[in-house]
Order: sequence, then structure tokens, then C-alpha cells
Amino acid sequence: MAYIPSDPIMLFSWVNTKLRDEYSSLEALCDDLDISPCDISEKLEAAGYTYNPDLNKFM
Repeated sequence: MAYIPSDPIMLFSWVNTKLRDEYSSLEALCDDLDISPCDISEKLEAAGYTYNPDLNKFM
């Protein structure tokens, strides 16, 4: 399993980099890494970030 940062700011940067460079959607990233999209979304939403599927990134 890939390293997934626990710090919300590092997670934000890591996920957006993966989405920009390697994956067409949050679901594709999570499916490939065998993690729940809800887990990532909940952690980032608690830090004030939301996923925009049209832009394929958290903002």
C-alpha cells in the first residue's frame, strides 16, 4: 500500500498531486490504492477542503 500522509495539509498536497499526475478521478485513485474515497474526503473536509470532480482536485 502506498504511503498516505496523516497530516491534512500533507494529505491535501499528496492527493492533489496524484490526481493531477496519475488519476482521472478520486474514485480511480482510491480504487487503485485500495482505500476509501470517504476516508480521504472526510479527513480533508475536516480541514476545510472539498473535492471538485469537474476540476479533479480538492480545493
